[in-house]
Amino acid sequence: MFAWRLLRDRKMLGLKFRRQHVLCGYEVDFYCAALGLVVEIDGAVHDDAERSERDARRTTILARRGLRVVRLENARLNRETLREAILPFTCPLSLQGEADGG
Repeated sequence: MFAWRLLRDRKMLGLKFRRQHVLCGYEVDFYCAALGLVVEIDGAVHDDAERSERDARRTTILARRGLRVVRLENARLNRETLREAILPFTCPLSLQGEADGG
């Protein structure tokens, strides 16, 4: 799996990710405990309306437990899109405004 090659061994921003980790009864693609971040890589099967609805319910349940979920399309996945998706979760909220000059 391409995403796992990018995430394993702290290769992405020095963060530790677990692959196929169970949270709230769901097996998630990737999980970073330090950030409380779930990264889901979605293929074409997730385009189905029923599947999209299940994904949305699952995301809501995970969010209620304080987890943040990022969904990325497998077809568009590369090192930069993965990094850009994760990076906003690495900065404390109090510092995000300072970085923008505000």
